[in-house]
Formats: sequence, C-alpha cells, structure tokens
Amino acid sequence: MSKKFLVIAIFFTFFSACLQTGLYEKITFMPAQQWEYAFQPEFKFEITDTTSSYRLYFLLRHDNAYAFNNLWVSVDSRLPGDSVMQTERFEFKLASGQKWLGTGMDDIFDHRILLYKEPVRFSKLGTYYVRFRQDMRTDPLEHVLNAGFRLEKAN
Repeated sequence: MSKKFLVIAIFFTFFSACLQTGLYEKITFMPAQQWEYAFQPEFKFEITDTTSSYRLYFLLRHDNAYAFNNLWVSVDSRLPGDSVMQTERFEFKLASGQKWLGTGMDDIFDHRILLYKEPVRFSKLGTYYVRFRQDMRTDPLEHVLNAGFRLEKAN
C-alpha cells in the first residue's frame, strides 16, 4: 500500500512541476497586421505576493515579411497608487543573419523576450500597468500580428 502511495505522490509531484508557471499572459491583435505609433496595447495585472520574484516577457508575433531584424519598443509602467508612468526603451533582436530567433510555423514567428535578465521583485501589492509603444522609424510597422505581455514566477 505504501509503495502505491509513493508512486502516486511522485506522479503528482512531477505533474505539478510540469504545470505552466505563468501568472498572467495576454495578447493584443494588431489592426490590419500593422503596429501604428498611436496603437499602444496596455496590460494590467495583480501582484498579491511581494516575497516572490517574477520574470517579465514581451510577446511578439510577426510574419516572414517583417522588414527588420530588430524592434525598438518603449515600455511604460505604473505601480499601484502612482499616477505617473515610468518609461524604458528596449531593443529586441528578432533575427540573426537570415534566420528568425523566435519559434516559427510556416511564415509566422513567435518571440517570447525576457525584459530583464534578473527576476523582478515587486515592492507593492496591487494593480500594475504595462503599456507598449513601437518606437521604430516606420509608422505603421507592417507585418506585426500581435504583441503581448507575460508574467511568471521565477523558480
């Protein structure tokens, strides 16, 4: 009986370790598969645990006709209780040579790009806001299908 219990316990431990650790993930579709300067997807998420560390990702999907090997994005963020957005600018490398760095199927490519190398620890409980603005020299930026945000607990 105890051997059977041990096998079941190991199975559930293994299964729970394989579960997705994502706390939040949302994708916004680009109108007409173009990302205009004025279109700024915003995401809000709740932090209920300030003792854990988190990984933050920018999500992007584009087709093979995307004309650049990178993407400049301004990221606005607002903490709970604050009225002012903080802005950071990121360059995301999307290709190396003639090959896309994301995962692809046919001519569609997905990128999950880590915003910060080190996990982030949030200091306040509450609702956080993140907004993305494309910051390339081209407006609209064609062949961008969607952009999104993912938050997961760091292991």
